[in-house]
Amino acid sequence: MSARWLDDELEDADTVPAPRSKFKTKRPLGRRKLATLTTESDDADDILRRLKDLGHVTEIVAELKSGKEATAYVARGPRGSVLVKLYRELEARSFKNDAIYREGTVILKDRDRRAIENRTRTGLQMLQSGWVNAEYAHLWTLWHAGLNVPEPLVGPDPYDYSATTPAVLMKLIGTEDEPAPRLSDAALTPAEATSAWEQSVTGLSQLLRLGFVHGDYSTYNLLWWENTVIIIDFPQLVTRQNPNFRDLLARDVQSLVTSFRKHGVHADPDTVLRDVQRRAAGPAPEPRLVLP
Repeated sequence: MSARWLDDELEDADTVPAPRSKFKTKRPLGRRKLATLTTESDDADDILRRLKDLGHVTEIVAELKSGKEATAYVARGPRGSVLVKLYRELEARSFKNDAIYREGTVILKDRDRRAIENRTRTGLQMLQSGWVNAEYAHLWTLWHAGLNVPEPLVGPDPYDYSATTPAVLMKLIGTEDEPAPRLSDAALTPAEATSAWEQSVTGLSQLLRLGFVHGDYSTYNLLWWENTVIIIDFPQLVTRQNPNFRDLLARDVQSLVTSFRKHGVHADPDTVLRDVQRRAAGPAPEPRLVLP
């Protein structure tokens, strides 16, 4: 395998900032009712209406952000403000090189494995469903374990959250008028930057302690709200069964170090990697109590 294999596979990952626009939008793009919602495709409208029919969403407030992988909407539901992460169809997504994350995953049926490898329509649908269900499953695992992640709002039974594919619903971090910014976009004081760095390294070590590597860990997938770092974006999370586990961990450390330079934090990746591994052997966060 060539030395550039990981960069080639992840050339579309979110660790690289998108081109800057002259016009920055810090808040949702106005309040938009579901009945008047216009999105990039009729399919997206149908999915949002299905979420409403299922009772998970009562109103779409605004489109928050449209990225390479998904469009995020601010919505309201029975439990308050909701973030709806609506994944694009796999054919239209730029992040097609997801094979490295699936290595080590056993697919029992030969027919299913061939469909995925050949990226047939059925295979793409299976990948789409698996990607969304993986994010829900990981969110529930990390939320229960006490990590700073958004609270998932459907599940934890896979039967429930599979009905929302290709959308993932979670509690909105921030408020409707001021959703939490990504750390990459946040203006931090030196003291805040130091705190955010410490929390981010701790978060990476907590993932490792649970046997996970994020796979795309940087300030572009960390939120900053009320002086707290919140980790987001988990469909590509990998376990030690993946043969790329160590390389992905090292890449996460490098991405975190590189993306924090904007905030005046300069660290040596090798030193940080050793620190993350050391911390991973320490105490776990307090698990959240799950009420019946």
